[in-house]
Amino acid sequence: MTAPTLELSRAQRLKERTRDTHQRLDTSIITAASFDTVEAYARFAMVQYLFHRDIEALYQDKNLQALLPGLAQRCRLGLIAADLADLGQSLPQADKAPAFPAGEAADVATALGWLYVAEGSNMGAALLRKEAAKIGLSDTHGARHLAPPPEGPAAHWRTFTAALNDVDLSAVQETHVVTGANAAFARVQALVDARIG
Repeated sequence: MTAPTLELSRAQRLKERTRDTHQRLDTSIITAASFDTVEAYARFAMVQYLFHRDIEALYQDKNLQALLPGLAQRCRLGLIAADLADLGQSLPQADKAPAFPAGEAADVATALGWLYVAEGSNMGAALLRKEAAKIGLSDTHGARHLAPPPEGPAAHWRTFTAALNDVDLSAVQETHVVTGANAAFARVQALVDARIG
């Protein structure tokens, strides 16, 4: 008798189907030595700012807020802007309009893929926070956006993925979630290549 096959959750499928683009991005950031100096870290923070600027509108989207409780409080754009100010940096000029313009209803499935990438980065932030501390940055100066949420990064992620997994989507919409996540990773990769690569 064979054991039953356990179906992967949406978050697990996303992890599997974005593995290559995610790994390439992680390698690029490590290779660029983004946490070796404050100057290098500032370039990393600019990439973070531009990516979060792309998705800021998603955190204010009422449809997405209904699906993902506490979504508005997860927005980190203001924290990244404060980090750049701490470092004496002006906000970077964007190369194009935000991926999700303010005031426009986003395609929910695609947006879920982008948010998966943004929220997943909180899990890696715990390691990056330790690296930032080595160059004199902290949760109150220069590395605010890497600070863990009050409940801890793992619990924060579990809450998000539970809500993500519960959204009812069609088979076509499921493909849009994966496409959105890969597009988000590709956007960050393009920013890394242009600014710190």
